[in-house]
Amino acid sequence: MNIYFICTGNTCRSPMAEAILKSRNIQGVQVKSAGIYALEGGEISENAKEVLAQDRIRFDHITAQVKHEDIEWADLILTMTLAHKNMILHTFPNAYQKTFTLKEYVTPYSSKDVSDPFGGDIHMYRHTFQELTKLIDELQLKITGGRTSE
Repeated sequence: MNIYFICTGNTCRSPMAEAILKSRNIQGVQVKSAGIYALEGGEISENAKEVLAQDRIRFDHITAQVKHEDIEWADLILTMTLAHKNMILHTFPNAYQKTFTLKEYVTPYSSKDVSDPFGGDIHMYRHTFQELTKLIDELQLKITGGRTSE
């Protein structure tokens, strides 16, 4: 299964989600992330890098913009907000069947947006990291049918 996480700048939420899911080493799951307004070739934010390191998640990341070929590659497109989802569907209407906010995909009765730590302190990033970790736990259960990492 190919999973594509999307946020705004590909510096905070989507790369953290990508890193968390990749760290699970789930057999048959490939992961990428991008941003709707990302600058190509940038870096993950320092605070995002720090909270990943605090959890011993090693992750090298180069920011990328959403690309048509990655939309085609993805079996599942998970956005960080409802606005991101709507922008993807406006630009790529054929992706309708496989595009969801991360929260609506794993916790359909919750709010639709993952908190945005951009510009915040390390505590805001830690909060978002913890939120994403819980969501990725639910995602892992959903995509593996309850199997644990290989």
